[in-house]
Amino acid sequence: MAQPESKKIFFENLSGAGKAIAVLTSGGDAQGMNAAVRAVVRMGLYVGAKVYFIHEGYQGMVDGGENIVEASWESVSSMLQVGGTVIGSARCKEFRTHEGRLKAAHNLVQQGITNLCVIGGDGSLTGANLFREEWSGLLTELVEQGLIEADAVQKYSALHIVGMVGSIDNDFCGTDMTIGTDSALHRIIEVVDAIMTTAQSHQRTFVLEVMGRHCGYLALVSALACGADWVLIPEMPPEDGWEDKMCEKLSATRSRGTRLNIIIVAEGAIDRHGKPITSGIVKDLVVKCLGFDTRVTILGHVQRGGTPSAFDRILASRMGVEAVLALLETTANTPACVVSLCGNQSVRLPLMECVQMTQEVQRAMDGKRFEEAVRLRGRSFENNLRTYKLLAHRKPESELPVSNFNVAVLNVGAPAAGMNAAVRSAVRVGISEGHKMFAVSDGFEGFYKGQIKEIKWADVGGWTGQGGTLLGTKRTLPGKHVDKIAEQMRLHNINALLIVGGFEAFESLLQLYEARATHEDFCIPMCMLPATISNNVPGTDLSIGADTALNAIVETCDRIKQSASGTKRRVFIIETMGGYCGYLASVGGLAAGADAAYIYEEPFDIRDLQANVEHLTEKMKTSIQRGLVLRNENCNENYTTDFIYQLYSEEGRGVFDSRKNVLGHMQQGGAPSPFDRNFGTKITAKAMQWVSKKLVETYRQGRVFANTEDTCCLLGMRRRALVFQPVVQLKGETDFVHRIPKEQWWLKLRPLMKILAKYKTSYDVSDSGQLMHVVRNRPKESDASVAI
Repeated sequence: MAQPESKKIFFENLSGAGKAIAVLTSGGDAQGMNAAVRAVVRMGLYVGAKVYFIHEGYQGMVDGGENIVEASWESVSSMLQVGGTVIGSARCKEFRTHEGRLKAAHNLVQQGITNLCVIGGDGSLTGANLFREEWSGLLTELVEQGLIEADAVQKYSALHIVGMVGSIDNDFCGTDMTIGTDSALHRIIEVVDAIMTTAQSHQRTFVLEVMGRHCGYLALVSALACGADWVLIPEMPPEDGWEDKMCEKLSATRSRGTRLNIIIVAEGAIDRHGKPITSGIVKDLVVKCLGFDTRVTILGHVQRGGTPSAFDRILASRMGVEAVLALLETTANTPACVVSLCGNQSVRLPLMECVQMTQEVQRAMDGKRFEEAVRLRGRSFENNLRTYKLLAHRKPESELPVSNFNVAVLNVGAPAAGMNAAVRSAVRVGISEGHKMFAVSDGFEGFYKGQIKEIKWADVGGWTGQGGTLLGTKRTLPGKHVDKIAEQMRLHNINALLIVGGFEAFESLLQLYEARATHEDFCIPMCMLPATISNNVPGTDLSIGADTALNAIVETCDRIKQSASGTKRRVFIIETMGGYCGYLASVGGLAAGADAAYIYEEPFDIRDLQANVEHLTEKMKTSIQRGLVLRNENCNENYTTDFIYQLYSEEGRGVFDSRKNVLGHMQQGGAPSPFDRNFGTKITAKAMQWVSKKLVETYRQGRVFANTEDTCCLLGMRRRALVFQPVVQLKGETDFVHRIPKEQWWLKLRPLMKILAKYKTSYDVSDSGQLMHVVRNRPKESDASVAI
């Protein structure tokens, strides 16, 4: 909710002067930890605090000396794209003892540090909380031992702690995603995609073992993202007799002409009696029962390695900035908190509430209360499990309901990675609901030409990992061809329409809604799913395909930055796609560590360009001798990429070289990222269930008749929930000339990029600051609140 100007809080009014903040990474490493460290250091220095690295986690805090080092702005340069943690992490037995914590307190007081930012798993955060509770007692002991002055107890009376969860397992309650989870999914999906091609060649079955300790999140989500045949996770052990069921499923898949099977096993998988199910056991079972050529691949530490994904960099950068804000605002009686992500909002939660809930999951699993364990894992986990079951297990024809409804699905607009995952999901959920599914080739152009055919369960096998769109897509709008389209609808007796696409899809739906006045054929339930790399559709915070495009941009920027670090004193001007929408340039800039990003939504003039050149000139005097500037393709008709390149070349003469790069269509291609596969799959499953509900509601006297606003909707992600919104109501929120929503949430992230690039800026932090509580997930959830 927008706050009145007088009530707004700006972070410029928060000062860190006189404060010392230390940052440490602890426990298992995770990609994105460096991005979090970088954000904490830069934000801390920005507000005038002193910031210290603690090397080697708690071990470094106990050992002190050279392990606690003051950080500078340049010391975190080039960290963003590096996996793992540059400042080191170690498991530390000594910190678990009272003596160890006493040494640690002494080392912190010597440097005047009373603010700690801990990046790690639940063990690391619990340890930090205990340390905080003992703090005043430890200081009293240090005075008694004569190690510190008596006035230090008063001066450093309270230790403030903020946690960020860095763990690839995503096993921490209260947060949708932990730092590192998305990158680990990237590693798993890269491997699965590679294995699928070799398995296909030899008609093999592959058993893949993924990490996650006692949490099945990685296994479940990767199974959903690659359409695995079977998945075994600790939270939901298979029913007794699962062995035969699994073999039946594998053999049924093969008999339908599929040349491979993929089985994903979580490393903590167990059966109903708590006995471990290993990848070896599964392999032996398949060989014994079916005689299939079967191989095991254990992914191991590959999942923890490699460069962090765009999502993890943005998540970690946002969390790092939020953590410093939280430390600036804490008082002696604020409980230790965790900064976390809920939907696409950063929130603060009491650390111990999250830890207790996380431990409850384990207790529920130990007590064999598996339904409860799944519920405690949170809405997102439950929803993943429900969607996987819906899509992976085909019911026999005899068990399927018969609805007698025909549903058509089509793509409209430019291709976006994840469209195929969405279509697969629509087809399979539709068939499960008893509908006959029809696929339309080449958007509305194919529709009026009659390129419509029935599509079956097996036709969409293996579609999730395919980039682009297999159905084909066109930008043609239906307006001019309404009569012919209506004729095709009658011919194939289409009772509902599902459109997957970008801004053109939104315009198409508006035209079809208006055509209801003249053609009753369009008085049917219609739903649109946003899929465009530009992320410029009103009514949704995210679109299918935008995450894949962001990763493509960030990967290229990493390579370009690397080439610049070799030649020194070089600035790159990079042009991104997006039409008039600056999402890719802004969020890509934040993830790639850009110095500036020019976008249409934030007008700029020659003075701003001049200021950027001067800022880069100053930067070249430091040890970071390279610059990265992103420009959205339509940010300004006169300040073109060539103009900006020539301006920088001239103004930077003698100080730095300039180079330009237009990224072009590589941003549209490539295999979809895990996020886009899952987002596409889950959002479409929800849309199909809505379609089924509306079909039943609007079926009267032997036909479907739906002419109300709420039967022509867009399903979008808004803050923390998936919401169906009538397209007519979204008209007022849209700038049709520039094809963008009038209000865009990600504009609030732009100041972060500027702060991390050392620009003075204004940052509205009114949304932050409230400590929320962990919400227990009730067995029944409301329709609107399905978490991604």
